[in-house]
Amino acid sequence: MNARSIERVAPALFVALWSTGFIVARYGTRDAGPFTFLSVRLFIAALILFALARVMKHERLSRQDIGIAALVGCGMHALYLGGVFFAVSRGLPSGITALIAGTQPVLTAIAGRWLLREKLSLRQWLGIAVGLAGVLAVVVDKSRSSSGEITAVALIAMAISVVGMAGGTLLQRARGTSMPLLAGTATQYVAAGAVLAVVAVADEGWHFESTLQTWLATAWAVGVLSIAAVLLMLFLLARHAAARVSSLFFLTPALSTVEGAMLFDEHLGVFAIVGLAAAAIGVYLTTAPRR
Repeated sequence: MNARSIERVAPALFVALWSTGFIVARYGTRDAGPFTFLSVRLFIAALILFALARVMKHERLSRQDIGIAALVGCGMHALYLGGVFFAVSRGLPSGITALIAGTQPVLTAIAGRWLLREKLSLRQWLGIAVGLAGVLAVVVDKSRSSSGEITAVALIAMAISVVGMAGGTLLQRARGTSMPLLAGTATQYVAAGAVLAVVAVADEGWHFESTLQTWLATAWAVGVLSIAAVLLMLFLLARHAAARVSSLFFLTPALSTVEGAMLFDEHLGVFAIVGLAAAAIGVYLTTAPRR
């Protein structure tokens, strides 16, 4: 399969894989602290990617690339994933978590226009608006059946998460698109894992119970999310504007709702279905090439 064929299927595949992140967060934080779980996940993924880069004899990173990759990793992985997993572990309802995470494409689009001079057409701005409306519809549906507690600490964590992902996405698009993919991603994980490890020791006392559920969640998080999904996202960022790639995140809350209904018998109502359709339309309007 050539690069053009991969580019066609990459957006749909990325959304399908990335949407499982909220499910993994729920399973992974039952027997482990959120920061400990993430640190273990990122260090394992980094080892695998470094080994692949060595076997495939990929080019090594320059000192400048290492610094950029470390900063991107702290934003995309330490802040974003750390905020999401911490909020979930503190009982923030998945619908509210999805709402806040779903605002990230809007922030990225606005910042990308200002910082990277990335111009969006009227159709693409309309797609962002429709996608955000779809996220809101999903949240309305989820909030009706959610019994989780909303705390200020969890909301602050999610705000930090959104800023971290937007900042990491923009930096990757501006300075990191030319660096070797495997080594660059592994360096991101080492930097993010180190930051999260310090927080895990200080806040959780490095809490990681070796249970079957924890290791299965770790295996999925490493193989599907940290390797397959993130490599797809970086592949897309190297070819498209940050706002176009970030708009894919509109679909993840709706798909997470469908997955939650299948796995945990969670409520799946009309608003969720409408939201999924609206998010899909929004992504199409934002990412479809001009004729």
